[in-house]
Amino acid sequence: MVKLLNWVAAVILCATATTYGADGQQIRVGFFPNITHAQALYGKANGAFDKATGAKVAWTSFNAGPTAIESLFTDAIDMTYIGPGPAVNGFIKSRGEKFVVISGAASGGAGLVVRGDAGINSEKDFNNKKVATPQLGNTQDIAARVWFTGKKYKFKERGGTLTILPLANPDQLTMFQRKEIDGAWTIEPWLSRLEIEAGGKLLLDEKTLWPEGKYVTTHLIVSKAFLQKQPQLVQKFLTAHVEITQQISSNKTAAATILNEQLKKETGKALKPEVITKALERVEFTWDPISASLHKGAADAHEIGFLKTEPKLNGIYALDPLNTVLKQKNLPAVSAK
Repeated sequence: MVKLLNWVAAVILCATATTYGADGQQIRVGFFPNITHAQALYGKANGAFDKATGAKVAWTSFNAGPTAIESLFTDAIDMTYIGPGPAVNGFIKSRGEKFVVISGAASGGAGLVVRGDAGINSEKDFNNKKVATPQLGNTQDIAARVWFTGKKYKFKERGGTLTILPLANPDQLTMFQRKEIDGAWTIEPWLSRLEIEAGGKLLLDEKTLWPEGKYVTTHLIVSKAFLQKQPQLVQKFLTAHVEITQQISSNKTAAATILNEQLKKETGKALKPEVITKALERVEFTWDPISASLHKGAADAHEIGFLKTEPKLNGIYALDPLNTVLKQKNLPAVSAK
C-alpha cells in the first residue's frame, strides 16, 4: 500500500512539473480552433505566450462561447478568447463579479452562407428553412436571431416558420453537404469552408451591418480573481497578444502557414490554402475591443427577448493593463466608450 501511495505521489509530482513553468506559475487559457482566435493559435504554435510570461500556458479548446464561460465560472480556466455574446451573457449572469474584458482580438469574419440549391436568393426566402449556428447563445446565434427578427421572421419554437439549429461547426459542414440544413450563420474558417468545400454562397457578410464594417468578433476576458492575484502575469500575456496581433496583421501570408499547421494539430486536418487565404482576408486582427459594437449587440439581444433583463455592462472592461502595454510600445490607447 505504501509503495502504491508513493507511486501515485510520484505521478502527481511529474504531472505538476510538466504543467507549471520554471517559477511555478501557470495560466490556463481557453480558445476556439477558429481563424478569429488566431492569436491563440499562433501563440500556442510558437510558444510566444510562455516566453513572454515565463509561465506555463495550459490551453483548453472549446467549440463555442457558452462552454468557455462555464469553464471560467467553475475556475477551470483563468482567461479565454471569446465572442461578445457569451461574454455579455456571462457578465450579466455573474452580476459582473466573475470576469472582465481586457483586450480585443478580432473584428469581422462572420456571416450567413446558404446552399446554392436551397432556393434562397434574398432575405425573403427563409420561410420553412433551417439555418445553423455554432451554439445556442453564442455570438453568431444571437446575431442570427437579431437579424432574422428584424426581417419579421418568427422561429419554429415560437410557432413560426424558420428553424434556428444550434450545431457544432464541423457538423454544420457535414449537414450542409448532405442538404440537411439550408444555411449557416457562422465564423471563419467555417464560412469559407462552406463556400469552397460545400458549394455555399455568402448571402450576408456581417460587417455590412456595422458602422465602418467594424464589430467585435473575439476579445480576451480574464477572471477577476486571477487579474487581482497576477496583474503582472496578465500584463505580460497582453504584451505577447499585441505583438502577435502585429505579426499576423503585417504578413498574413506567412501567418497562414503557421495557423494552418496549428489548426491541423487541433482538428486533425489542415485547411485548403484557398480556404485559409479567404478566411484571413475577412478578419481584421486588433486589440481594440470595439466596445460600441458589444453594447449595441447586447441591446439588440435584449430587444428580441434573448436577454431577459436590460444589459447593465458597467465595469465589463478593464483596459488599464492593455493601455500600459500600448503606451510602452508608443501605440494609441483604446477606450471602453
